[in-house]
Amino acid sequence: MFADRARIIIKSGRGGDGHVSFRREKYVPNGGPDGGDGGKGGDVIFKVDRGVNTLADYRHKHKFAATPGEEGGKKNCHGKNGEDIILKVPKGTVVYDAESGKVICDLSDDDSEVVVLEGGRGGLGNQHFATSKMQAPKYAKPGGDAIELEVILELKVIADVGLVGFPNVGKSTFLSRVTNANPKIANYHFTTLQPNLGVVDLDTNNSFVIADIPGLIEGASSGVGLGYEFLRHIERTKVIVHIIDGASVEGREPVEDINAINKEMLEYDPNLLKKPQLIVANKMDVCPEMEEDILSDIKNNIDMENVDVLGMSAVSGKGVNEVLWHINDLLKQCPDEVITYESEYDPMERITPEEAFTIEKDDEGNFIVEGPKIEKMLSYTNLESEKGFLFFQKFLKEQKIDAGLKEKGIEEGDTVIMYGLTFEYYE
Repeated sequence: MFADRARIIIKSGRGGDGHVSFRREKYVPNGGPDGGDGGKGGDVIFKVDRGVNTLADYRHKHKFAATPGEEGGKKNCHGKNGEDIILKVPKGTVVYDAESGKVICDLSDDDSEVVVLEGGRGGLGNQHFATSKMQAPKYAKPGGDAIELEVILELKVIADVGLVGFPNVGKSTFLSRVTNANPKIANYHFTTLQPNLGVVDLDTNNSFVIADIPGLIEGASSGVGLGYEFLRHIERTKVIVHIIDGASVEGREPVEDINAINKEMLEYDPNLLKKPQLIVANKMDVCPEMEEDILSDIKNNIDMENVDVLGMSAVSGKGVNEVLWHINDLLKQCPDEVITYESEYDPMERITPEEAFTIEKDDEGNFIVEGPKIEKMLSYTNLESEKGFLFFQKFLKEQKIDAGLKEKGIEEGDTVIMYGLTFEYYE
């Protein structure tokens, strides 16, 4: 089965904790701290694999996690980093945040590889927290937390040409005749449920990918309509080809069918109607003497401009070659680019004010304050200058770190440690 949508939960690896230990050697009775750093947690990576054509691997398994980093060890030993998890997907897969529906990434290139969730960073060992006032720190930094996220994977078929039309008009028959695809063909009065792809090889220098887009269900022209589950496949195609029952074998009205399909596309995305289109009246072998009149009538009554109408018989093959070369000519007029979706959401920027910093108290009563904003601020602030120190104090108030320390019971004269820097607290 062609699986084009999946909902899964992904989780990065937690960072390993920093280690607390001290040198214990025969002739060094009071050795300093030598706790090693924890290993980084594994990342969650999505990667395009040319050998994968569907999202079937994600239909039955719904949770995927990278491994955590290991804790640091004695003698400055660094913990082992966690292993990344690489999720292989077909070209054309779009990853959405399940909660907001926003695009995280679009894997449309053959070599696309995106780190969606980064593993937690390894915690620093106690060797990093030694100061002149505290030469034997019994504190090490814990590893960064893992991040869990529910995402939706959606495969938007990347084909040059999309065949659209109501059920039983001959799309599958046409596709099986001109490509290597093997769609199920029968006189069904319901739609193909999954898109079928095939490659058309006209000659050495002219070939293209064609997709039989799932058709409209019966009653669509009365308002039932084509669902988003089907329309998404048309978005990336360059040319849209309407296949209609020109001979009205099933009692359908070709012009009404064309207008109904265009109406559905217009409501989904008006840009779809800006794509080059071609109308192909199939089953012309049933009434060959009326072909010219039928094609002329369709041309004069559709609500479309500058669109050609061709006739063919997918069963006998009459007119098929002309249709293919006409499609090839339309493709040559199209820009040589793939429609991609810009990223709208970065899971790594989900830090809320409550998560902006942490305050912990070690065994010696010191207040350990950490957070990505704090670390970044310290990297570019010169605390030796008066101006820099005033900026630092202002930052503590604006980020409500002062208030957080008070909630933790800090008193004047207590020690505050921020990434190896030690301060005495005063009101």
